[in-house]
Amino acid sequence: MNQKNRGEMIPMANSEAAIPKAYLAGFEVFRPDAAEEGRRLKALCSEYGFQGIFPLDKDIKPLPSRSATAQAIFEGNVRLVRQADLVIANLNPFRGQEPDAGTVFECGLAYALGKPLYAHLLDARTMEDKLREDTDSDTGLYRDGMSIEAFGLPVNLMLGVPAAIAEGTLEDALKLAAADFRSQAASSQ
Repeated sequence: MNQKNRGEMIPMANSEAAIPKAYLAGFEVFRPDAAEEGRRLKALCSEYGFQGIFPLDKDIKPLPSRSATAQAIFEGNVRLVRQADLVIANLNPFRGQEPDAGTVFECGLAYALGKPLYAHLLDARTMEDKLREDTDSDTGLYRDGMSIEAFGLPVNLMLGVPAAIAEGTLEDALKLAAADFRSQAASSQ
């Protein structure tokens, strides 16, 4: 997978001695046990030398309207991404064949802020391979009549190019990120 951010100096949001903060972008917030899952994912981050930040790690009180609540959640998540040193995204399909839209936004925000972006996918086959069954062999078009990106990436190029993608779970992405951070620390000494 493309690993554009790998090898670049990883800016720390905090002091050099601080534990790197990893924002965990993903659809886990929609699970019935989201708070418990967040604690589990953050504990896994600790095992690899990161402080996990879960999207529910903000204090959002019920507001008078749904739109006000949505605005507060949006602002809170943006604030958490800004506080992080890197973002690790779950790009597995959510309610269809594409990643969660909120996760995709957070990836774009992280990139725009210059934060290293890591991701994990259980199925890292190329888009062509994943969609082949529903692709017309004569035209090469997907069942919706549209072309399929053919860049050898497992997700849309706007995610596949800037992210270092690990095939597997969050733990696999953490291993990749930890190796990068160790390498950077060793090269800066």
